[in-house]
Amino acid sequence: MLNFSKINIVSIYLIVFLISIFSILNFQTKDNIYFDKKVNLGLDLQGGSYLLLEINSDSLVEEKIQSKVIPIKKLLRDNNLNFTNFKINKQSLDLKVDDLKKFDLLFFSKKENLVNPYLDNYRSFELDYSSLEDNRVQIMFSKFGLLTINNAALKQSIEIVRRRIDDIGTKEPTILQRGEKRILVELPGLKDPERIKKLLGKTAQLNFRLVKENSEFGIDELISENGEKLKVSKRIIMSGENLIDAQPSIQNQQNQPTVSFTLDRLGAQKFGRTTTDNVGKRLAIVLDNKIISAPNINEPITSGNGMISGNFTFQEATDLALLLRSGALPTPLDIVEERTVGPDLGEDSIKSGLISLIVGFFLVILFMLYKYKIFGVIANTALIANLLMLIGILTILEATLTLPGIAGIILTVGMAVDANVLIFERIKEELKTEKSSIHAFDTGYSKAKITVLDANITTLIAAVILFAFGSGPVKGFAITLGIGIITTLFTAYFLARHLTSILVLKNKNREIKI
Repeated sequence: MLNFSKINIVSIYLIVFLISIFSILNFQTKDNIYFDKKVNLGLDLQGGSYLLLEINSDSLVEEKIQSKVIPIKKLLRDNNLNFTNFKINKQSLDLKVDDLKKFDLLFFSKKENLVNPYLDNYRSFELDYSSLEDNRVQIMFSKFGLLTINNAALKQSIEIVRRRIDDIGTKEPTILQRGEKRILVELPGLKDPERIKKLLGKTAQLNFRLVKENSEFGIDELISENGEKLKVSKRIIMSGENLIDAQPSIQNQQNQPTVSFTLDRLGAQKFGRTTTDNVGKRLAIVLDNKIISAPNINEPITSGNGMISGNFTFQEATDLALLLRSGALPTPLDIVEERTVGPDLGEDSIKSGLISLIVGFFLVILFMLYKYKIFGVIANTALIANLLMLIGILTILEATLTLPGIAGIILTVGMAVDANVLIFERIKEELKTEKSSIHAFDTGYSKAKITVLDANITTLIAAVILFAFGSGPVKGFAITLGIGIITTLFTAYFLARHLTSILVLKNKNREIKI
C-alpha cells in the first residue's frame, strides 16, 4: 500500500494540478479572460427572478374537441346510427341519437379508434360521454384525455420557454416541470424581469390574413397597433409554423426597425400564390388576435422572404423576432407566483456561507494539527487539495452554486477529515502490535480501506438519490456532496497516502508515533 511507481506518482500530482488549476478561473476579471469557465451563482446568491407559470389549456381543449367532430359523425354514419341536433360547445359535443343503447355499445367498442387502437385493454380512452334526458348525449374528453392534452402542452411549453429564455442570453436558467400544469423558471442575475414576463406571457400565434372591405360571411373585426379597426378574413393564408427564421432589421430609407422573416418551401409557395392573386390589397399580419401590421401588397412576393413593419422600437422588433423564432406556445401561460431576490440578499448569503466554510475549515485544520502533529499536516494538505479539486470540477461543469451547494462543500470538509481520522486511528492500533512501522502503516491503510469505502459509498448513494428525486437547491446539494465524496477518496487514498509513505520510508529506522 505504501509502494508507488513513478507513473503512479506523476499521475497523482498531474491530476491534482490539472483539476485544481480550473478553480483559479473563478478569479478572472472581465479584462483578462483566458478560459471562459467558472462556477455560476444561483438565484439565492446573486439575486434574480423566480416565476411559477401555469398553462391555461381551455382554448386547446376547445380546439381539440372540435377536431373530433368529423371522425365522430363518420363513425355514427358508418354504423347506421341516426343523430340530430349536433352542437359544438366550448369543451364538449352535444347530440341526440335515436338508439342510446346502440350508441353506448358502439361508443365503448369504437371510440378508442378515434385516438389509439392499442389502448382498448385498459379503458384508457381519450373521449368519454354522459347520457342526458331525451336520448341526448354529451361527449367530452375523459380524465385520461385531459391529462394527455395537458402533458403534451406542458412539454411543448417548457421547450418553447427554454428557447425564448436562451435567445435572450440568460446565464444558467432553471426551467422545470412542477406538477401537471406548472413550470418553474429561475433566472439568476436577471436585471429586467418585466421583459421576461412580457415575452413569456405571449403565445405568439402568428398568421397572415387578407383584409376585407365588405361584411361578407367569415369576417373577424380586429384592432391594429395604431387603433384602426380592420375587417379580416377568417381564412388563414399562412401561419407561424411556416417560418424558418426571423431577425430584427432597420429599413434604410426611413431608419425604421422591422422584422425580416424567411419561410419554408410550403410557406413560400402559399405566400407567393396569395400575393400574386391579391396585388393592391392589404395583408393583415395577426399576432395573438391583434393586427401588428397591415401593409399593401404592391407586387408578388415569391422569394420566401418578407418583412413585418410597424411602429416598433428596436427592442420591440428584437423581441418580436425572438417570439417568432422560438415558435408559438400551445396554450397561454399565467404567472401564478413571482418573486424577485435582490443582489444585497445574495451578497449576505455568500458572506455567511464563506464565513461558515472558513471557520469550519480552520477549526478542522487546528484539530488535525493538535491531534496528529506531522500527520495532521499531511491530512490538511490533502484537505486543501480536496477543496481545490472540488471547486475545479464544479468550474469545469460550469455548475450553479446555491446555498445548499455551499452546505455540501462544508460537509465535504468533514467527510475528508473523517477518512483520514479512520485511517490514522487504524494505524495507531497496528503500531501497538507491529514492530515494523512500514508494515504497520501498510496494514493500517489496507484494513481501513473497507471502512472508509463503506462510509463514503453509502453517503454517495444518498447523494445520488437526492439528485434523482430532488429538485433545484436539493440537486445542488447532492452534486457538491457527490463530487466531494469522490475527491475525498482520491486525496485520502492517493495523495495523503503517498505523502505518508514518503515520511514513513525516510524514518523507517526510527520510532514513529501518531
